[in-house]
Amino acid sequence: MLITEMDKSQCMELLRASTHGRLGCSRDNQPYVVPITYAADGNNLYSFSLTGQKVAWMRDNPKVCVQTDQFQAGREWRSVIAYGRFEELPDRIGWKVQRERAWALLSKQAEWWEPGSVKPAGEVPAPHLFFRIVIDEVTGRHAFTDDQN
Repeated sequence: MLITEMDKSQCMELLRASTHGRLGCSRDNQPYVVPITYAADGNNLYSFSLTGQKVAWMRDNPKVCVQTDQFQAGREWRSVIAYGRFEELPDRIGWKVQRERAWALLSKQAEWWEPGSVKPAGEVPAPHLFFRIVIDEVTGRHAFTDDQN
């Protein structure tokens, strides 16, 4: 088994090819990780959510990361982490273009609103919002057997 570092273009390629990842955020020295659906565009990852714990935590501390991976035949895999900043896309003047871009990208995916819009049974749905993660840095690794050079 060989593991190599991925360069920035390889990392961005995997982020663009994926639609699901895990969002990591933190508050008061406590980490929190949740699944998200996203769409990559340029240096941004666009997503959708109901307000709740992850949104509250990202509002308090906008430094976040998103991890995605891809498992292939045999033991081959790729994994990327994008480090960046949470940016809410409010339904206000000045944000229309960004909100429409998020909507256009996300709506290309079947059931794009999940898991961001589903709450546990019995919970009252909260207002929804679009947001993006502005990527500051990416890192990734690729594992494969030595006969796949």
